[in-house]
This record gives sequence, structure tokens and C-alpha cells, in this order.
Amino acid sequence: MFPNATSLALTATLFLSANAASAASVLTVTHGGETHEFDIAALQQMGTIDVTTSTIWTEGVQHFTGIPLATVLNEVGITEGSVAATAINDYSVEIPLDEITEEYPVIAFHVDGQPISVRDKGPFWIIYPFDLAPEWRSEVNFSRSIWQLTKLQPAD
Repeated sequence: MFPNATSLALTATLFLSANAASAASVLTVTHGGETHEFDIAALQQMGTIDVTTSTIWTEGVQHFTGIPLATVLNEVGITEGSVAATAINDYSVEIPLDEITEEYPVIAFHVDGQPISVRDKGPFWIIYPFDLAPEWRSEVNFSRSIWQLTKLQPAD
């Protein structure tokens, strides 16, 4: 029996959707002429951290899981200056390394135990512990909380 056009179209759609989701779940970090790609599993192997906080973009308190931004930057050798973080839509923001602690901000990839979808600001979202102390709740940190993060590289 031959598959009909509808089942072929559905199979192709599912295949393309799975591949697009997989490709979207890669964080690309460029430094020193080298490109490093990290999927969620690779980031998890470096050690995760949890941040429970509210945000100005979500309702109530959320439980974020991710990896400290400093850990990823250290892994690829970005140790001074600023890092440019770029989103899927090419929005970009610079974060000075001297304003990054060993723990915060976090590159979150789960919220409330679930992967963050592109629709919900994922797959990667830079999160600060806004509820931990008043100094984290600033316009500067809000602007640096880039969602749909895809790329990191030293700022020019």
C-alpha cells in the first residue's frame, strides 16, 4: 500500500519540525577564531544551577534551571572585556565580564522543570536572580536578560 499525500506531508512536517527544534537548541560561542556549539546536554554536563525568581515578563515566581554564564565563558576562554549576547531575531546586548559573578546570570534552559520553548523565550534565556536582592532588579539587568539566545562572542 502506498502512503497518501497527506501522510507524506505530515511525515515531512514532523521531520522538519524536529530538526528545526534540534538546531534551535544549540548555543554557539565564538572566540579566538573557534566556534563552539553547546546543546542542552553539553551544558548540563558542566553543572547546573537553579534560580527561583519572578520576572517582569512572566506571572508569579518561576523555577529556572541553567548554567552560570561565567562557566560557559570560562570553558571557551573568554575572560576579559565584554560578551555580546545575540538572540534569534538578531537583538544583541553587551554584558561586561566584570559584572558577571561565578553564579549569575544564568543561561536558563528549563523553567519549572520543562525545556523552554522558542515560543516561551527559549531555548536559552539569560536570567538574573531578580528576587534575591534589589540591585538585581535594574533596567540594565532587565535589558541584559536576553531570551531566545543563540550566540555569544567577545564584544568588539
